[in-house]
Amino acid sequence: MFSKINIVPRWLIFVIDLCICLISLAVAYLVRYNFDLSSLNYTEFSRNILAISVINVFVFFSFRTYTGIIRYTSAQDTFRILFAVLSSNGIFFFFNLFIIASGSTTYISNTLLVINGLTSFLFLITYRVMTKYFFMYIKNLKLDKKKVIIYGAGEGGLATKRVFDHDGRVNKAIVAFVDDDDRKVGKTIDGVRILSTSRLESLVIDHEIDEIIFASYNIPVEQKNKVVDLCLENDVLVLNIPPADVWEGGKISPSQIQSINIEDLLNRKPIKIDIKGIQNQLKDKRILITGAAGSIGSEIVRQLMKFETGLIILCDQSETALHNIYLELEETHKNNNFHAFVGDVRDVVRMEYLFDTYKPHYVYHAAAYKHVPLMEDNPAEAVKTNVFGTKNISDLSVKYGVQKFVMVSTDKAVNPTNVMGATKRIAEIYVQSLNNSLHYKNTVFANGLSYINDLKIKPNTRFITTRFGNVLGSNGSVIPRFRQQIEKGGPVTVTHPEITRYFMTIPEACRLVLEAGCMGSGGEIFVFDMGKSVKIVELAKKMIRLAGLVPNEDIEIQYSGLRPGEKLFEELLNDNENTMPTHHEKIMIGKVREYEFSTVEEQFQTLFEYAKHNNDRQVVIAMKDIVKEYKSMNSIFEELDQKV
Repeated sequence: MFSKINIVPRWLIFVIDLCICLISLAVAYLVRYNFDLSSLNYTEFSRNILAISVINVFVFFSFRTYTGIIRYTSAQDTFRILFAVLSSNGIFFFFNLFIIASGSTTYISNTLLVINGLTSFLFLITYRVMTKYFFMYIKNLKLDKKKVIIYGAGEGGLATKRVFDHDGRVNKAIVAFVDDDDRKVGKTIDGVRILSTSRLESLVIDHEIDEIIFASYNIPVEQKNKVVDLCLENDVLVLNIPPADVWEGGKISPSQIQSINIEDLLNRKPIKIDIKGIQNQLKDKRILITGAAGSIGSEIVRQLMKFETGLIILCDQSETALHNIYLELEETHKNNNFHAFVGDVRDVVRMEYLFDTYKPHYVYHAAAYKHVPLMEDNPAEAVKTNVFGTKNISDLSVKYGVQKFVMVSTDKAVNPTNVMGATKRIAEIYVQSLNNSLHYKNTVFANGLSYINDLKIKPNTRFITTRFGNVLGSNGSVIPRFRQQIEKGGPVTVTHPEITRYFMTIPEACRLVLEAGCMGSGGEIFVFDMGKSVKIVELAKKMIRLAGLVPNEDIEIQYSGLRPGEKLFEELLNDNENTMPTHHEKIMIGKVREYEFSTVEEQFQTLFEYAKHNNDRQVVIAMKDIVKEYKSMNSIFEELDQKV
């Protein structure tokens, strides 16, 4: 019944406030005269009632004290009323001073003004608070309310609680706040206790908690995972509040409090990079990003926008995706200098036009085909883009005096078992051998010049390769696919019950790409610390539970079998025998076999001829000849290894 009470009109609140102020003046007189009305001057009292009414009408209109919704009274309303009371009594006080200065008798004593100010403020606030808690009490009478714990007793936690207090449609009861800060433990917020996180498990079990809401942005990932595991074991829904910068009008709306994402549980501690060092290298430089519309390329662009670079050239063959990132940059970085260039890295004439026009100082090469099953069916196309696209950009970088060329590679290049991984390894071989031929084979130089591919060039370009595993949320990655399958009601398809993968966030990977690119002196293959590998089936189960569902009951998990070219475990060469440390704890240098550039060129000629004629079988044979460790798995090309 009470939940359907309409919000009363403003004029009624105004009248109630005015009446309360008149009552408070009467109470002030009673207190002043010790409740002895025989000594009260009724003429003076009536005159002061009239005066205080006129003054308060003016003050209440000025401070708009009547505009707040009583049941949602906040600290802002309290301050508004305080200033209004001080102003009305202050006007009377200064009027008294004027009367005294003119030699007349005061209208009202200063003692009465002080008592009146205290009582009017007390009465105005009390009736608002009583109304607010009355509606909260009525709301909490519902028997089916959900019991909630808010993790974090800071600004986010307070904002979350008040969302529930102010929205009658939200049927939740806050059992407690929990916080890691011992200074807050034992205190209360709006009457709700703040308890230590060490008591979380007993709270969940004893109070049969339905939901836990993360309302802090500083919870370590390890702790967050422990809490989530506890919740999943006890069928507790885990929710998350959004970052403060996306709150609506400075407040959280109930629709913004949503289930926690699996990405939040896979994130790691923020990676620190040498901002100053990167800035010094990239300041005022023209920078080319190939594959700029892809997951990695677009994030590299966003990261570069934070530095004082010169022109940033976004190159991609996908018109729509390139247009989207360009529109995004126009909205978020209006003062930056960037240009979208439509072109295919396989088109050497188009790419030379790009280099000749913009003459970049730095190149970040992220353009590549990356989907393993597709490339297993299309080896020639994989070679044309991943190998010869890289060769085109590398050769042009040397010809036009690019200072640094940073190639984005993959963990699938390590002991490759598929066409995609093999093409990326061959691309690594090319840029590394090209770098070594330029900078370490002094015998090929004549008067400071070298002849490569019939191009008269100076050995200026430094080639650097960065290698990492899967990135969260990239196009076609497993997490978006699982999320779509769960939304459709399943089944969730996992290729194998034992398959594992490394994961890293896209921003994290791109920050390391920038760091490695700046620290590299040429010829290195940088390997990133990807943390612990994740079992994909466990990832799928956790995503289903986080959606409030039960694996293999609400959502079925099906095993589809390993796809062509797919292996159970990815490798990164991140053990001590195969890597060397750098000054950055998350970046290592891989120890890999090095190749003579002249030999690589000969092998490339053969590979190119096969790819040009779309002879997939011979393309794979040629790749296996270049990369001896390339052994096909779950693929029609396994027979080639058996013959060898």
